[in-house]
Amino acid sequence: MFGLSHLFYPWGFVVQIFAIVHFVRRRPENYWFYVIFFLGWLGAAVYIVAEVIPDLGLLRGVFQGFGRRSRIQKVETDILDNPSPANYEELGELYKDQGQYEKARDAFNRAITGRSDSIYTFYSRAQSSLGMNDLAAAIPDLERVVAGDRKFDYYRAAGLLANAYAQTGQLERADPVFAEVTQISTTPETLYNYASFLKTANRRDESREWARKLLAKKRTLPRYMQRRERPWFRKGKALLKELASA
Repeated sequence: MFGLSHLFYPWGFVVQIFAIVHFVRRRPENYWFYVIFFLGWLGAAVYIVAEVIPDLGLLRGVFQGFGRRSRIQKVETDILDNPSPANYEELGELYKDQGQYEKARDAFNRAITGRSDSIYTFYSRAQSSLGMNDLAAAIPDLERVVAGDRKFDYYRAAGLLANAYAQTGQLERADPVFAEVTQISTTPETLYNYASFLKTANRRDESREWARKLLAKKRTLPRYMQRRERPWFRKGKALLKELASA
């Protein structure tokens, strides 16, 4: 097998380097590093087929971003003639999807000032504040959303509120909200945030239990969702290691 490597020089090294770069960025299962490193170009090719090609589906957002930027320019122009709450809401959503959270929040502020009382707008503004790590600003908006509809966004709004309470030291307020949310929602985000809250509350045995539930969740998800939720599983592993070493 390796006697044929001269036929692929230098492309075999290129394939191997590409696979290693992807591995470092995406951090799949650790055994893939040994497959790439010790099996050379063949191992790298297997990795690309198994991990890189399926990841291409996650790049849709990159291509959508090009159209989104042109839409932003169009809406910004429309606002000059019609600064309506609806136009500001759309602009805010476009900015939020682009990760421009400060601009997004400003647009949602203008929509709300223009008498938009939709809980969707308050929720989007809360998400923008969370993107800026401004938890204090996000909490009132999330409280308004949850008060209007406790099931909003399949309980994600309530889960984000509980996590914001926890991260701002309001553990007594976080506890009952988490208790309610985790009865219904088992998303990796919610499971990790609850396990992290339990660690902060010095309920380490419960934290370990919920971190294990998070990692067990990975086995029940389809492959494309495992890839999308990979950062939460990685955080869950790190949390378990931290709990084990304490």
